[in-house]
Amino acid sequence: MALTILFATRNAHKISEVKEILAPLGLDVRSLDAFPDLPEPPEDGDTFVANALQKARFVAAQTGMVAVADDSGLAVDALGGRPGVHSKRFTPEARADTNNARLLRELAGVDDRGARFCCAIALVGPSGEGTAEGTCEGRILRSPGGEGGFGYDPLFEAVALPGRSLAQVSAAEKNAVSHRGEAFRQLPGLLRAQGLLPDKPAS
Repeated sequence: MALTILFATRNAHKISEVKEILAPLGLDVRSLDAFPDLPEPPEDGDTFVANALQKARFVAAQTGMVAVADDSGLAVDALGGRPGVHSKRFTPEARADTNNARLLRELAGVDDRGARFCCAIALVGPSGEGTAEGTCEGRILRSPGGEGGFGYDPLFEAVALPGRSLAQVSAAEKNAVSHRGEAFRQLPGLLRAQGLLPDKPAS
């Protein structure tokens, strides 16, 4: 019987990405859509790891399920690492279009456009907690491109996928190099550390 884990989000884009990344494990990944009355988990920490742990702990305590949460965002070198943990709420509207517009305004005339996406995940299970992190190095484009992805993807060109924004690549290409992909590919190790997945057979 497949292990059921609760992914602490209602973001349809994140749910789709994570289910695809974790598909080889045969896990039963559910989202907070299964708990419509559950309040939004708190996330007022000052690091991605702190926020991921806060969300996973809250959801595990409220549901009694094995919970995994992520927190992710964009760190721009020329902005001193901003928007960072405030990526989603970079503008009062907290929408991709307004966030992207503000980012372009703040980088107007700036040549150093180095940036990275960062993701931290946290697992909270009956035997304890574990965390992992992933990054995706790249740069901020001068204008958006592409209709795929979400958030800042139309403005981000990954070093590993030059010539296109993350909104112009396939889901498989993005997951192979993304911050979220790197972080969630470490989830099996976190699950095994708690005895929730069988150990890999010796090769």
